[in-house]
Amino acid sequence: MEQRIRVLVAKPGLDGHDRGALVVAQALRDEGMEVVYTGLRQTPAQIAAAAIQEDVDCIGLSCLSGAHNELFPEVVRLLREQGADDILIVGGGVIPQEDIPFLKEQGIAEVFTPGTPTRVTADYIRAHVKRKRMTLQTAPSKIAHIGIAVKSLEAALPFYTQQLGLPLIGTEEVESEQVRIAFLQIGESRIELLEPASADSPIAKFIEKRGEGIHHIAFDVDHIEDRLQQLKENGIPLIHETPKPGAHGASIAFLHPKAAGGVLFELCQYPQAEGSKEESGHE
Repeated sequence: MEQRIRVLVAKPGLDGHDRGALVVAQALRDEGMEVVYTGLRQTPAQIAAAAIQEDVDCIGLSCLSGAHNELFPEVVRLLREQGADDILIVGGGVIPQEDIPFLKEQGIAEVFTPGTPTRVTADYIRAHVKRKRMTLQTAPSKIAHIGIAVKSLEAALPFYTQQLGLPLIGTEEVESEQVRIAFLQIGESRIELLEPASADSPIAKFIEKRGEGIHHIAFDVDHIEDRLQQLKENGIPLIHETPKPGAHGASIAFLHPKAAGGVLFELCQYPQAEGSKEESGHE
């Protein structure tokens, strides 16, 4: 289940008008976020403490008094001082356009002035909190399979099935990859034997260059599109920047080997359906 974004909506300073803040708070709730509202006349220290205590992803600061240039940066400073500078901070209220560059320099990610649709604010928070979360990617849940290039399935299979005792799940030909595959179960993962179906296939070229052996390691992941986007933004070289269809409904993509010292990694996201992971084949 995807974690809901937690937002602290706060009113720093002494102004006593919070209608706009309440409207934004309700709009963010309607967008599916968890919202904590601090109430009026909060000090920056109170806001920073509340944000840390509530473990929020984002703080929305609202100010109408004209003290934003002092109050907003102070919240940023206090969060940094307490090691919570990963919290996204956005501002709103009556903010002159000429003050916005200064606020951004001080660490306010974005400033939303009167008239900004609440959907724009929600989309911004959603996109930037998501990106922040993805910079600390959750680990893949398991190794989906290890792909091993072989010249002949017929010649290779007896070792795996008879000598190692691994059960053969099935075989398949993937025309798009010009490869024939045999799947062998090992615990929650699989061994995937890859036989080139033509002399032009990537597996044939791999064997020609390196000989038979481990071709790639595939990870079972969630949110593959987000992962690829984040990896791309982080400068990781990708063979596939967007997922492509794999066998049994899986979405798959390969990272470029130079991203990992010559090791070819594959990301696999399987359908949520019942047990399809265990039956999936080559991707």
